[in-house]
Amino acid sequence: MISRKTLPPEARLSLAPMLDLTDRHLRYFLRTLSRHIYLYTEMISTGAIIYGSRDYLRFDDFEHPVALQLGGSDPHDMAKAARIGEDRGYDEININAGCPSSRVQAGTFGAVLMKNLPLLSAVIRAVKDAVSVPVTVKTRLGVDDLAGYDFTSRLVSAIQDAGADGVIIHARNACLDISPRDNREKPPLDYEAVYRIKRDFPDLFVGINGNIMDLDAATAHLRHVDGVMMGRALYRDPYILEDADFRIFGEERRAGAPNPRSRAQVIRDMYPYIEQELSRGELLKHITRHFTGMFQSCPNARKFRQYLSMNQHLPGAGIEVLEEALRLVSGDSCENGEVSEA
Repeated sequence: MISRKTLPPEARLSLAPMLDLTDRHLRYFLRTLSRHIYLYTEMISTGAIIYGSRDYLRFDDFEHPVALQLGGSDPHDMAKAARIGEDRGYDEININAGCPSSRVQAGTFGAVLMKNLPLLSAVIRAVKDAVSVPVTVKTRLGVDDLAGYDFTSRLVSAIQDAGADGVIIHARNACLDISPRDNREKPPLDYEAVYRIKRDFPDLFVGINGNIMDLDAATAHLRHVDGVMMGRALYRDPYILEDADFRIFGEERRAGAPNPRSRAQVIRDMYPYIEQELSRGELLKHITRHFTGMFQSCPNARKFRQYLSMNQHLPGAGIEVLEEALRLVSGDSCENGEVSEA
């Protein structure tokens, strides 16, 4: 029997893997906002890891805890990629069994794995045998006509029996004939089905994902499940996380520290990292593209976004671009953490 590992307390709140978004710069940025949130890479295919010419696994030690999400369906390749990920220092291996994109379908992994539970089980077992870190699965309630609680229960039972240490469920079905964007919006949410899974599988870590917009909603979900995974809400407004360590993880507020930090200060706290990366040849736009939501709902948020988008790509662009962008929102009520209705 494969032994099951306990996920760390940080798994109470995690960053959802988002293709082309959850790169190392975003993860570093969000870590400056929360010392505890569990970070996930975007989905990386086994082929990219085993045969790719680029280093897709690079990350900073500051990001810990950080999990590697793998995309693939060949048990041997998944095991090999997982070993590489563990050797590089990742704290968890997560298997993608929920992504409905056409690229993923062509590779017969992601949501397609829900249509072949024996193969999914074989993948989980191969990865579990290959690594010593926790192994989890990110999936959905069902796929196409494989829907309803009976199927979800069979899916999670297969995941548990294969030895996975946890499952994170996007509380929608996957529809393989519509776009990934429509898959995030059109299939109806069913949070109650995920709650029921947790009741029926009490010994398995069960996390929930899907349209969770703020810490109030996250706190409500945590009364029913073990973990909450947030994605686009955090990308659109990263400042949500400034209070997460206090509200989600029970950390005491730091004595003498401004609480919360202003949005501008959060960005300025990234300057040492930005200067370090620029000195290594990185382009400013690859980092600052993740800052555009920092003044969400603030009066001059559009000016801030526009200035960044027009200047972050220019040759030699550096910290001065951010300082000028921040000048455009200086004096706003949002600068000190307040959200304006304007």
